[in-house]
Amino acid sequence: MSKLILTTEVTGLGSAGEVVEVKNGYARNYLLPRGFAVLWSKGGEKQVAQIRAAREARAIATAEEAVALKSALEAATIKLVVKAGVGGRLFGAVKTAAVAAAVAAAGLGEIDKRKVEFASPIRTTGNHVATVKIGELTAKLNLQVVAAK
Repeated sequence: MSKLILTTEVTGLGSAGEVVEVKNGYARNYLLPRGFAVLWSKGGEKQVAQIRAAREARAIATAEEAVALKSALEAATIKLVVKAGVGGRLFGAVKTAAVAAAVAAAGLGEIDKRKVEFASPIRTTGNHVATVKIGELTAKLNLQVVAAK
């Protein structure tokens, strides 16, 4: 087992700044090469403090702001214009970065693309639902995917 400090949030494992213990192969082949974690050491505690401070600075300041953002996201329908072929099939799939950019363009605020999740990949035009994690809250975001002309 390897003891690591997470540098970014890893779904199912933990968030940035947490000290976790994982199997050696998972650490060596996945977490360390991709920069998701660094090896734990006694001197790494300072690094943990810096990561936590940076995460708290990026976090939504108050619970009221998180609730307001959640209600704004759930009330709105975000329109995404994408390239599509015959029958409404997309060339590829809708990316989380495109959703985050569309939310910002709609004036609803900034959301992190890593906090946007789809139940299944969006590969057709029409109405779809995505979930957005806002701190401890989860908002359902209505997406309207239309073909570019």
